Amino acid sequence: MTRSVRLALVGDYRPQAVAHQAIPGAVRLAADSLALAVTAEWVPTASITTPEIFQNFDAVWVVPGSPYKNDAGAFMAITYARENNVPFLGSCGGFQYAVIEYARNVMGWHDAAHAETDSEGRAVITPLSCSLVEQTGDIVIAADSVIATTYGKLTTHEGYHCNFGVNGDFAKELRDYPLRISARDSEGDVRGVELSGHRFFVATLFQSERASLRNELSPLVVALLTAASGQ
Repeated sequence: MTRSVRLALVGDYRPQAVAHQAIPGAVRLAADSLALAVTAEWVPTASITTPEIFQNFDAVWVVPGSPYKNDAGAFMAITYARENNVPFLGSCGGFQYAVIEYARNVMGWHDAAHAETDSEGRAVITPLSCSLVEQTGDIVIAADSVIATTYGKLTTHEGYHCNFGVNGDFAKELRDYPLRISARDSEGDVRGVELSGHRFFVATLFQSERASLRNELSPLVVALLTAASGQ
């Protein structure tokens, strides 16, 4: 009997966005590789008014496309997944918002801010020194991490579409928390985090889903669906 998974794609769909073009293919390729029947449903952020909307989903993916039409909805999705041990993937904007959500709700940084949308507070997400819009780069993965296990190697080359990343000063504050930095670029800047003790909670600034545009698997999407199916 074919196992089934219901996946929430949290974000505001834009057909011109490269990542949004890649996501359906990434899900399909991963599902086929695992012999899963996956129903991937776009959940517009404006429709998220209560976390109960995610009770019938097996996994949550906060996709690229920030700022979202309803930032509160995106944060609500992340909090729900984190607190309820629901497999979670965040890419690009989803990565940025996952870091802010953790800072606010776990670390007590209630004024944690995103420089793109917030004029006050402590900037956790700040402008990159060099734009990564439609750029690619090398990623170095921590040896004992979920991301390393997922990729089966300690380096990868990935694509981006972003202008914002983790404030280096804030990154130092994560040392004493379960949200660990597990991927960096070749210059040491944060490119991926994961939550220790969670079934699967991974977020990356890079967009691994772009692999589907080359008809290749995204290891992170495979791992997300594996965790969601209970394999």
